[in-house]
Formats: sequence, C-alpha cells, structure tokens
Amino acid sequence: MNVIKTIEIARALYQAHGDKAELEAAQRERKYKSAGNQDEAQRWRSIRGSIRQLRGANQS
Repeated sequence: MNVIKTIEIARALYQAHGDKAELEAAQRERKYKSAGNQDEAQRWRSIRGSIRQLRGANQS
C-alpha cells in the first residue's frame, strides 16, 4: 500500500471514529496477525502510525 493511500485510510478512520480510530486500527492489526496475514497486519500497523500522527497534529 502506498503512503498516500495509508494516510487517506487513516484520515477517514480518524474522522469516523475520533480518538478511538487508533484502537480500531490496532484491533484490525491483531486480527490479521492472528490469522497469519502479516502483510495486512503491517498495513494496519502503518495506518495506526498515521492515525497517531494525525492525533498529535490535532492536539497542538
């Protein structure tokens, strides 16, 4: 997944879930990791990181 798509997904999740968006991404990451889908788990880890950056930018 490219960086732009990752940021778009992160932004959409943050707009939909607010401060709970990072939790949502973490849950999806765990789901894919436990299912053995490491590629999808990594995507959600990246999305989670982008959400964390968005939250930091919005708290300033």
